[in-house]
Amino acid sequence: MLDIRNFDHIGIRISNRDASVAFYELLGFEMIADGGFDNGHPLVMLHPSGININLLGPATAKAGANVLMDEAEKYPGITHLAVKVKDAEATEAFVTENGIAITGRREFRGTKTIFIRDPDRNVLELVGPGPSVAQLIAEHVHG
Repeated sequence: MLDIRNFDHIGIRISNRDASVAFYELLGFEMIADGGFDNGHPLVMLHPSGININLLGPATAKAGANVLMDEAEKYPGITHLAVKVKDAEATEAFVTENGIAITGRREFRGTKTIFIRDPDRNVLELVGPGPSVAQLIAEHVHG
């Protein structure tokens, strides 16, 4: 077994640098380094929570489409990033007030979750307080 401590970062390929940076800045991320975006290296963005995303680019095909989520054929790959938020209602209000479309929602045993998309239609799941999604699914499956 590997002695894994936590995720270090997630890389997200983007097509429009300015739109994506503005979107993630709105969510509270700060760009701390440009590793060479135009040459395929990351824009490193850090959130006060410690979450680190690397925006990679530039995408050369299917700008504005998410081939993992929006096409009939289902390709392997990471389909979404889920983050735990402090307050589900405040999060939904923030998203709505800032014109970000809610593309899905669910509530299970009091845990409220909404889904949003970044400018390249990458899915972000915003999970409210309560048991982890893993715990909720396991309890649902195993009774």
